[in-house]
Amino acid sequence: MRIFFTGGSGKAGQHVAPWLAAQGHDVLNADLKPLGAEGVTDLITDLTDPGQVWSAMTSFIGLDEFETGPAAPGFDAVVHFAAIPRVGIVPDPETYRINTLSTYNVLEAATKLGIRKVIFASSETTYGICFAKGERKPEYLPVDEEHPTVPEDAYAMSKVANEVTGRSFQRRTGADIYGLRINNVIEPHEYERDFPAYVKDPGLRRRNIFAYIDVRDLGLMVDCALKTDGLGYEVFNVSNDDLSVGASNAEVRKRFYQGVPVKHEMGAQETFYSNRKAREMLGFAPQHSWRDVLSG
Repeated sequence: MRIFFTGGSGKAGQHVAPWLAAQGHDVLNADLKPLGAEGVTDLITDLTDPGQVWSAMTSFIGLDEFETGPAAPGFDAVVHFAAIPRVGIVPDPETYRINTLSTYNVLEAATKLGIRKVIFASSETTYGICFAKGERKPEYLPVDEEHPTVPEDAYAMSKVANEVTGRSFQRRTGADIYGLRINNVIEPHEYERDFPAYVKDPGLRRRNIFAYIDVRDLGLMVDCALKTDGLGYEVFNVSNDDLSVGASNAEVRKRFYQGVPVKHEMGAQETFYSNRKAREMLGFAPQHSWRDVLSG
């Protein structure tokens, strides 16, 4: 596939974009800074400018494509990861403006150009727990895609707005538009660096609902979404199968989630951030765990 990838130079994108290229896809990375990865072509693009987005999405991937004819072949899919990645990096109105405007521009250009598959990065923060003021508990466990999304911060608000925008473009065009509610992204080197502290103090993971997603498994999730057609508009939680702490599911519930209803019996290490929908509808099967690294 020819894939228009935004935000390929970010924490998640710098792994996922090259991984997609390694699977044989042609990948164009539209970002404000180049990635410089083998197999990925960089195009410096301000996604808040609709003209730049349109031009980028009708461009060639690399100079070798100039031999194909007077016009670029077009893209088969869009993977939109670009965003201000959390609150506290730029002022809140700028976070909201950049994240919502860039997503609108990408979705509008993609659907008007007839691209039938768009995958965009939403977030765990939409559930209103991660950046809440003080402690905010889920309304029930495990947190699935039916859980209310009522955030308090500009970043999560922008992600909820982007989901509404995605649903609206899907309804008008009939394209497949899938939103990925991505949990806390973990790179392989972060296991040895950070997870011993999480084992010692599980409370460090409360705002992430004690969950995580290995960046390599995030690549698998994107691949599953690219290969699954005909779902229309859907959102999917993206997480690994297990908790990001050494305490058991029951121990965490007893300490942190007293009084929170549990929808079904849960396994000893089962994540509170349910990935069941992605497993059942997309065939997503995470392959990595911090326990494989810190088994001692």
